[in-house]
Amino acid sequence: MAFAQRKLDYRYSPEEYLAFERNSETKHEYLDGQIYAMAGASPTHNQICFNSIVAVGSQIMDSTCIGYTSDQKVRTDLEDLFSYPDMTVVCGEPVFHDQQQDVILNPTVIIEVLSPRTEAFDRSAKLERYQNIRSLTDYILISQDRPCVEHYVRQKGKRQWLLTIETDLNATIEITSIKCKLKLSDIYNRVQFPSAKGLLAKVESSQSPKKSGRSKAK
Repeated sequence: MAFAQRKLDYRYSPEEYLAFERNSETKHEYLDGQIYAMAGASPTHNQICFNSIVAVGSQIMDSTCIGYTSDQKVRTDLEDLFSYPDMTVVCGEPVFHDQQQDVILNPTVIIEVLSPRTEAFDRSAKLERYQNIRSLTDYILISQDRPCVEHYVRQKGKRQWLLTIETDLNATIEITSIKCKLKLSDIYNRVQFPSAKGLLAKVESSQSPKKSGRSKAK
């Protein structure tokens, strides 16, 4: 994410964000009164998203659940976050923010593919706020530089979440809420991972100070 038309001394309301976003040619997310531009995605990121959508979509096709791609906005219950998850699944009738019907309020499953520039945000601010969505049962984070899937599952009747991490390509993530099994071998089908040396250089580069405010691809 990168800043977009941000005023440090001003907090945008959700209504102001939506008015801005609905007239924008590019996508932006909203967090705690600020509006952020979304960076483009890398081919690997898009490949993993496509694989995941195919794998999940084929299993929920005849169910009461509906899948959405990264063009679908989701809103948290407290209206402190409006985002575009890489994949969203809603079970039952979708509930929308207003008559525009472009913002969903009742996601069941949210999947995000991690990237160097968005990983910290997906693990912290997004995780905290997603977990406050009453309808959400599963939050899944997928690494794109190595086989690794982190699965947060809401514990029934509790505000606690159980985290399972799988790094074996032969492993399977079970998403009980939508009666779906997500194989790591399907998620990473034909994905070419960077070498250890290349991965280290990529991490070091992402941690070094940037001279430009331009956003980079996921």
